[in-house]
Amino acid sequence: MEKRPLGRTGISVSVLGYGCGAIGGLMVKGTAAEQDRAIGRAIEHGITYFDTAYAYGDGVSETNLGRALKGLGAQVVIGTKVRVYAEQRADIAGTVAASLEGSLSRLGQDCVDVYQLHNAITAHGAAPSFTAEQILNEAVPVLRRLQQQGKCRFFGITGLGDAPAVRRVLDEGGFATAQMPYNLLNPSGITPLPTGSDMPDLGGRIGHAASIGVGVMAIRILAGGALSGSEARSALGVPKVDPIASGASYAADVAAARRLLPVIEAGHAADLVELALRYAVMPPQIATAIIGTSSIAELDHAVAAVGRGPLPEAALAMIAALRAG
Repeated sequence: MEKRPLGRTGISVSVLGYGCGAIGGLMVKGTAAEQDRAIGRAIEHGITYFDTAYAYGDGVSETNLGRALKGLGAQVVIGTKVRVYAEQRADIAGTVAASLEGSLSRLGQDCVDVYQLHNAITAHGAAPSFTAEQILNEAVPVLRRLQQQGKCRFFGITGLGDAPAVRRVLDEGGFATAQMPYNLLNPSGITPLPTGSDMPDLGGRIGHAASIGVGVMAIRILAGGALSGSEARSALGVPKVDPIASGASYAADVAAARRLLPVIEAGHAADLVELALRYAVMPPQIATAIIGTSSIAELDHAVAAVGRGPLPEAALAMIAALRAG
């Protein structure tokens, strides 16, 4: 599998990253045997980046990932996240530090490669978001201390919120990575493309992050599953998915995905999932695109899709025409 540099970290990561979250559900609700096989299969495929968080099943995902990696004796790149909840806002620094200690214990690690702050950053800072000032003055000092203590190699953010606030934090905070929504329904990861555009608009926060050496991790690359073209949900996944940087509702996202079926009928991809995955990994500004799965079959399909390479110009032209229509 193709490897790309993770910004200025010096780490190379697989272009497809393994998401251990609740949307796919396998690493939260699957059996231990299924989880162990899936992690082993991902490694066999050449996947090197594994993304988890305390919020995924209240630590269950981290525990299961740690167990699987220990059993395999595998050395991979691990990223985990902290989300500061309303009742913890009075002690951001203490929450960030304590959360990492818990994550390390569950993962069975002395250090994680990337530790990421998972709250949005906005001008008003209303819960659950924070202002740029709160991030820079309260979160960054403790993140730097944890890095100096050898508990995380690098720290990052989730780049949701107001673009100017996110940009300021990226410019001033020393963050090495940023997770950004990016998918076929909203390729800019911020706002819909202008009518007639046939290539991603990466001049916004994604383009800026990459330009200053921040490793961009694309998230929601299947719009929470809507880019399958079906509203059906896996029994392991979350029953309801709220849109992030896509449409007004999950149903609206599914409808938008189905409008792209002529691209499949023209033979440019086997199905909508393949189309979406190949699209998501095309921009060189994206280091890794993270996908969650509910089965090994879905993982195998994703790897095969990415292996088919970039979409041809004819497919991009059809996508643009369908959007314009």
